[in-house]
Amino acid sequence: MCVPGLLLKGFNLNISHAFENLCAGINRTNEEIRYLEKLTQPVSPANAIGRVSRMDAIGNKMINEQILTRAQTRKVQLETVLNKANTPEFGQYMYCGNAIPIDRILAIPETTLCMCCASR
Repeated sequence: MCVPGLLLKGFNLNISHAFENLCAGINRTNEEIRYLEKLTQPVSPANAIGRVSRMDAIGNKMINEQILTRAQTRKVQLETVLNKANTPEFGQYMYCGNAIPIDRILAIPETTLCMCCASR
């Protein structure tokens, strides 16, 4: 889904690069999720590793589970932004309704709050 020109707060902007960036972000996040799902498999007690190594493996698994959760959350956020692409809400902050600068959309496509609203 790519919209080459979109009206954002009265300015006709070519944001096809933003959509490409958004789609690429979803693809990268999907790859990261698949990789992390492999890393978060249970640590088998049948593996011949020492007690300390097993504790390290369990600790690493817990860290990877947290990273996996963040990646899954980011994927949902990116997909939400992509679904809003053809709606009037696209390119606007959630609370204040101000226009999101195109540079910020390119850098952090899943952003929904401006700095003022986020600090409240």
